[in-house]
Amino acid sequence: MAPLKILLCGDVQGRLNQLFKRVSSVNKAAGPFDALLCVGQFFPDSVEGLEEFNGYIEGRFKIPIPTYFIGDYGAGSPKILSEALKDPSNKGFKMEGYRVCDNLYWLKGSGKFSFHGLSVAYLSGRRSPSGTQFGTYNQDDVDALRALAEDPETVDIFLTYPLLLYRSHSFSSHSIPSTLYYLFWPSGVTNRTTSKVPGEISDSARNDPTVSELVTEIKPRYHVAGTMGVYFDREPYANVDALHATRFLGLSPVGNKDKQKFIHAISPTPASTMSKAELSAKPPNTTLCPYTNVDKSAPPEGATKRPTDSTSESQYWRYDVSKKRQKHGDGGDDRLCFKFVSSGSCPRGNKCQFRHDEEASEQYSRGVCFDFLNKGKCKKGPDCNFKHSLQEEGDRSAPRAASSNRSRECWFCLSSPNVESHLITSVGENYYCALAKGPLLPDHVLILPIEHTPNTLSLPLECEKELDQLQSGLKAYFKKQGKETVFFEWVNKRGTHANLQVVPIPSSRASVVRDIFNMAAEKLGFKFTMVKEGRPALRTQFDRNCGLFYVEVPGGDILLHVVEENENFPAQFGREVLAGLLNVADKADWRNCKLGKEDETKMAERFKNAFQEYDPNQ
Repeated sequence: MAPLKILLCGDVQGRLNQLFKRVSSVNKAAGPFDALLCVGQFFPDSVEGLEEFNGYIEGRFKIPIPTYFIGDYGAGSPKILSEALKDPSNKGFKMEGYRVCDNLYWLKGSGKFSFHGLSVAYLSGRRSPSGTQFGTYNQDDVDALRALAEDPETVDIFLTYPLLLYRSHSFSSHSIPSTLYYLFWPSGVTNRTTSKVPGEISDSARNDPTVSELVTEIKPRYHVAGTMGVYFDREPYANVDALHATRFLGLSPVGNKDKQKFIHAISPTPASTMSKAELSAKPPNTTLCPYTNVDKSAPPEGATKRPTDSTSESQYWRYDVSKKRQKHGDGGDDRLCFKFVSSGSCPRGNKCQFRHDEEASEQYSRGVCFDFLNKGKCKKGPDCNFKHSLQEEGDRSAPRAASSNRSRECWFCLSSPNVESHLITSVGENYYCALAKGPLLPDHVLILPIEHTPNTLSLPLECEKELDQLQSGLKAYFKKQGKETVFFEWVNKRGTHANLQVVPIPSSRASVVRDIFNMAAEKLGFKFTMVKEGRPALRTQFDRNCGLFYVEVPGGDILLHVVEENENFPAQFGREVLAGLLNVADKADWRNCKLGKEDETKMAERFKNAFQEYDPNQ
């Protein structure tokens, strides 16, 4: 495999013609390069620069290589980025970048992703207490990065461009005034250096201790920053309690008048493929860590002091929802949303173009035909197996044909011709196990009732023993592999066929699972209730008239959330949180992970053979 080649760039400030002309030239002479990573303000300073910028966004000009940017502010940024978020491909939280146009990806807030084996982390924008506007980060973003320090994986590249809001009354209607923001590099970066320090960065009052602390904890191999308007290539420095050294690069803006360097090429080998000897090799000019004496007592203006509990220190996940727990508003289209009507929730939330009608969903649960509810008529007429009249409350007895039809169409009913039988790994009296379709991991398992039942809590109490045996067998199986097990279930009162999801995680991350789910819950505006007495106590909390989500964390404790009637709870919440923990955010949507039937069959056979020793149904 050819070594990776990465281009790094400072503040673009909308000068895409000049940038990509240079990139194409460098790519032709020394490429091909795999990606361009941009730090600093990416959008133009004023609306006059938008015509050039929009030429690329609208596809009139081509971006030569995959380009990733932070610093998501400047003229036109709210409109362009808002449009990008509407793209169906940008659904969910994407730490690997939201697609803006062909070959252009927006790294929002903070996160970490893998690029051809390289581990890339980032902190984007200026500090804001809320972090709700474009071009800002907040304390949650900082805490999420701090949690990376608990991950044994070495971060190869860390991108920062933090700005701190400065009080000024000098505003312009079309530009970003230079007096509005203080510009920051990490506080102390010039300590212990023998390199010539540009005068522009000698003032320590213009530096940010937050980034210094993050860099000290994350210990990236490359730290790349913009904002200061100068080029500065610091000697590598040794990290405390780590084998490898870190190299800091400060890059100038594109087209700067002093003609300082704004683009830099590197060819890093992913740390995950390097031996200890290779990682620990240090150039002869390596210095001691410049941040060991950074003053942490005075946080910069705009910082929110957070409690130093385990929750804030262990956040791998930030659920990106700007409006919490709200009912879908009226849209311009009066047609019903099938997803909401059939399941009681819709992942698009208030952005869905179709109507979210609670009464229609209730009627559907009583066996009323969706076409009848949506159009007032059904083309199938008497051949339809559903009801063509509104049903009174309490009449939930759908015709036997309708019930039978739903069972035949269900993916999970063993009697259905649509069941994915090649994924089944174990069958008992009341439950069976199957590998998940579109799995987070190869050993992502589902425990499913054999009967067409909407949740595992509604099964008779005598079925619990069999379920407990299956869970114990899976725990023992994964324990032998050095893993712990997380179980979760979304109990929707309008659910179809229950599935208790089973996801193994590395034992090294088991201690933070509870904190991660609590953080994600806080982002959605609710708090979990702790259930310490296991499933018997959980069953007492179950009410058929409401929904609930629960997750059993390593150690056996259960986190429970009762979902309110009008609450817009994300159906994939559990999967998305664990995707963040496992650093596979691109797999938060199972449709991104689908495999061919041949690959699924081989995967299921491997699991079945390995699990056989622990399978209570053998």
